[in-house]
Amino acid sequence: MEVTARSYGVLGLTYCVPVRHVGRRFRTTLAKRKEFQDNGNTQKRPSFPLRVSKSVLARAAIGVFGLGFIDAGYSGDWSRIGVITPEIEELIKVAAFLVAPLCIFLIIFLPSEPST
Repeated sequence: MEVTARSYGVLGLTYCVPVRHVGRRFRTTLAKRKEFQDNGNTQKRPSFPLRVSKSVLARAAIGVFGLGFIDAGYSGDWSRIGVITPEIEELIKVAAFLVAPLCIFLIIFLPSEPST
């Protein structure tokens, strides 16, 4: 049996993978799935133990959106580094007077999910 090596690179790192020639160029390897006993508990457990409701996530996203408008309009950082022009910054400043109260309204009056 002859063993050669092929080099593969991932992210600049190289390593050798042995290749065995047994009459054919490539051997097919089959992986068998382990059979688990089915005792009725086939529910999948959550990988993240903390559960956050969708309404809380929606409220957080709306709050971040509103704070983004206030930051873009009033900080001056975005126009200073060239992301937006000073004219657009003034427009966002005026729009923040409409967007921020709308976001507060949505955060307060967004319906909560019923607890089970």
